Amino acid sequence: VRVSWAELFFDLVFVFAVTEVSTLLRGDHSWPGVAHAIVVFVPIYWVWVGTCVFANTHPITTPIDRLGIFAIGLLGLFMALAVPVAYHSGGVLFGASYLAARAVLFALARRDRGVLPVTYVVALAVSGPLLVVGGFLPVTARVGVWAVAALADLATPALGRRLLLRVRFAPGHLAERFGGFLIIALGESIVAIGAPAAAAHSLSAGVLGAVAAAFVLACGLWWVYYVFAANAVRHSLETASARTDIIRRVLSYGHLSFIGAIIAVAVGLAGVISHPADRLVAGEAGMLFGGSALYLATFGYTRWRMFGTVSRTRL
Repeated sequence: VRVSWAELFFDLVFVFAVTEVSTLLRGDHSWPGVAHAIVVFVPIYWVWVGTCVFANTHPITTPIDRLGIFAIGLLGLFMALAVPVAYHSGGVLFGASYLAARAVLFALARRDRGVLPVTYVVALAVSGPLLVVGGFLPVTARVGVWAVAALADLATPALGRRLLLRVRFAPGHLAERFGGFLIIALGESIVAIGAPAAAAHSLSAGVLGAVAAAFVLACGLWWVYYVFAANAVRHSLETASARTDIIRRVLSYGHLSFIGAIIAVAVGLAGVISHPADRLVAGEAGMLFGGSALYLATFGYTRWRMFGTVSRTRL
């Protein structure tokens, strides 16, 4: 299965979504702020994952399939637009857009009457309604209900493992798609480097030095994954006796952690570029160093899940 042009166009929505989540996190570096960002990012990511799985198991060759993908993209765009006000006036829009996106995906998958991944059903019947209900609640209760919805989505692949074993996946397509989403997240780190520098009153030596150092770090993140991990992921998917386990542990969970780490690093880098001569505030430093550590730890986790070995160099 090859990645279709419709899928690549669909991905553009999630470029914007990642930027909105990063902006939300940049506005609040506290632990509650981190929780708020995670709770809204998981449903966005899960919409992308569900659509990726659909395109992997169903060829996107008919106008109905393409229009369905674009409809999900529009609903994903609504979710992204709601992120800045998700804990204020945008909660209902966020939840309703997620539920509608899952309903479109469910309808598309039902057309061929094949094996339906259990994740589609749970998202439509459990996590989607919880997100809508949460949109009507006060902020504290909303975070709790949305966190339950996110956990329901994340737990479904493990709980429905037996049913997922019956689904036939194309490994090369999945490896390429998840690697592509990681590129989207790395693009956010480049925006985080360039935007504050472009907004500076003058491009001093300090600003240019900070840009250069930040870009080197972004290149390092790229190198770790695309030189040392990307081919290993593809090989693991092609040779695994239980391919579903690799998809769940390494792709669905591992890449959520990879992308979250990159978003955190991007927030820290924006602080570096904004005031390169000053000491970073605690929240920005935590994002920068914590995000880098999480990224490397995730690499170690995926290597252990794929091959049962520890990556001592990343440690």
